[in-house]
Amino acid sequence: MTEIPKRIGVLTSGGDCPGLNAVLRGVVRAATNRNWKVFGFVDGFEGLLPPGDFIPLTTARTAGIMHLGGTILGTTNRGHFVAKVGEGSKAEIPKEIIEQARETLRRLQIDAVIAIGGDGSLTTAQQLWESGIPMIGVPKTIDNDLEATATTFGFDSAVACVADALDRLHTTASSHKRAMVIEVMGRHAGWIALYGGLAGGADIILIPEIPFDHERVANAVKKRDADGCLSTLIVVAEGAREIEGHLRARTVSSGEVKLGGIGEIVAHEIAQRTGKETRTCVLGHLQRGGAPTTLDRILGTRFGVKAVELIAEGKFGEMVSYQNYHVLSVPIADAVHRIKLVQPDSQMVRTCRDVGISFGD
Repeated sequence: MTEIPKRIGVLTSGGDCPGLNAVLRGVVRAATNRNWKVFGFVDGFEGLLPPGDFIPLTTARTAGIMHLGGTILGTTNRGHFVAKVGEGSKAEIPKEIIEQARETLRRLQIDAVIAIGGDGSLTTAQQLWESGIPMIGVPKTIDNDLEATATTFGFDSAVACVADALDRLHTTASSHKRAMVIEVMGRHAGWIALYGGLAGGADIILIPEIPFDHERVANAVKKRDADGCLSTLIVVAEGAREIEGHLRARTVSSGEVKLGGIGEIVAHEIAQRTGKETRTCVLGHLQRGGAPTTLDRILGTRFGVKAVELIAEGKFGEMVSYQNYHVLSVPIADAVHRIKLVQPDSQMVRTCRDVGISFGD
């Protein structure tokens, strides 16, 4: 008996990230090989609202997109489907919104939806799954802070951006004998700062998981000067916290915390305590943009193919997961239960300490 061709939907939600287009290409190629049709919903979950905003995705339409940054479908972290409104806080999606999405999928005869996103988007996917909509999750975040997966695509590209920035800042810091503070993304996790700092030759790394003391940071700078190293590179995660200090953040209208500003504070304190000329560079959204690294292209493709495989196996409510070099799956609920943080006594932190990197503690 000939299998009835499936019709599946796919969307990209939350912040943009290098590798999203590689996932889309992987989904389309794997689905096409099964004689399935793919519909790409525009601007995340918002595309599910009536009458439905979608683009038919074919092999031809997704050719040549793997190396492109961003997403050809567009994305948003605002709108009717926001299910995460702050650190550890969730909101219920209104039933009428879920029913409108269900009606759109029913009208288009969509058998399943692949949602590519971070913790907020996957929280939304979990609620849709619990309401009876067949969902598959694909983890996406440059922050690498999702539980139940060893890594996410986009992280390697963000780390490469930090390392490249440090390479460039090293030359100007050396020329002027300055301390250079670079503030990087990561929200409440220090993965980008930790990996990017080590790869880029940082001398001091400040992350949320290891509260720091300004005097100890200043002493590390002074020690380098005394040892004849007259320039210092300091990487500060946007969520880094001073000992007994508050998170440097402001709250936006949706209730989600927007971090930033700690880099300037650290630079000011270094200058005041050491007398050393200090400059600040905030990488910001540069870490989200541009072409994905080869690793993220490969990982994104593997994730997309696995998502289609999960649909074929009827394993809904699952999220693609990378573990021990294999692409597997876990319940979406396992991934959004809590964020993955750097362990202060981890081997990676010890490696940094062993090469002389200070954490300001």
